[in-house]
Amino acid sequence: MTKRHTPPFRADHVGSLLRPAPLLKAREEFKAGRIDADELKSVEDSAIIDAIKLQEEIGLQSATDGEFRRTSWHMDFIYQLGGIAKTDEQLQVAFKNAEGTTSFTSAALKVNDQVTLTDTIFADAFTFLKNNVTTATPKLTIPSPSMVHYRGGAAAIDPAIYPNVDQFWHDLSAAYAEEVRRLGELGCTYLQLDDTSLAYLNDPAQRQMIAERGEDADHQHLRYIKQINAAIANRPEGMSITTHSCRGNFQSYWAAEGGYDFVAEALFNELDVDGFFLEYDDARSGGFEPLRFMPKGKMVVLGLVTTKKGALESKDQLKRRIEEASQFVPLDQICLSPQCGFSSTVEGNSLTFEEQKAKLRLVVETANEVWG
Repeated sequence: MTKRHTPPFRADHVGSLLRPAPLLKAREEFKAGRIDADELKSVEDSAIIDAIKLQEEIGLQSATDGEFRRTSWHMDFIYQLGGIAKTDEQLQVAFKNAEGTTSFTSAALKVNDQVTLTDTIFADAFTFLKNNVTTATPKLTIPSPSMVHYRGGAAAIDPAIYPNVDQFWHDLSAAYAEEVRRLGELGCTYLQLDDTSLAYLNDPAQRQMIAERGEDADHQHLRYIKQINAAIANRPEGMSITTHSCRGNFQSYWAAEGGYDFVAEALFNELDVDGFFLEYDDARSGGFEPLRFMPKGKMVVLGLVTTKKGALESKDQLKRRIEEASQFVPLDQICLSPQCGFSSTVEGNSLTFEEQKAKLRLVVETANEVWG
């Protein structure tokens, strides 16, 4: 086995990191009007530089900005697309874990004009990241096109603007394609499309929700795969693109369950990405059997280290699970990562900074021992 020099890497991570206390305080101060945007950015810059140093010192070959400038992993991007606006309606998503239930609330969105891209989204954030890494490849994470549609569905699209839903999808993918092109011009060589829908659709309860709102739950994933492919078809030369699929990650709670069986054959064979970050930290993600559909030339990044709690996994346990997965996909096509980000929203998951650091270091050390 050899060390990889192109993404995804043998030891990798999903993207978001716990926000440090000074950053959380600065966000509160900014919201209250006690500091201005420049002062907030200064705190963000300092926190991101520290986060980059942490990732590089641990030995990760990729580094993100921890998503420190965002409130959530997806909405900060989606609201910047032209033609998409917040509404007064509050969207609630139910989450659960062993301790009980909670909900994530955000403003709903409405497609009220033609979907376009004006300013390059996260351009300044990526440029700052790129200018401050020293050894690691700068990695940018953005929500996939599917996430614009999944929660609201057709009901969120103004029929006066898009009487034909195919035109909506065409414009959305075109806006994403332009974003990808511009990111390439900025020097982005590692782009990750985060997509919970492709994991959620394995859950019968989620498919029932889709069906109840009048959409084709059995084929929704095929539409999403088609539109993601359209968005990345003309990716710049030298840009690696991965996708991350999980079943929800909000303050250590989750939203869906079920193995990858329902989407696996189409997802792994038809989605034209270089690698798949897959959640595999507990039983609700199912077994490794769906990995038998992974074609040659694509990588699977096993999310075996949980970000939902601080208890540290053992190397032996991780190695055993990697060996189990290698019964269905060759070991040389496998990488290792945490199962999700540590802070998909600004609040973060229920673990400490030291526990986060230990988990990232565990991923690196285990990968070095497995793949050399």
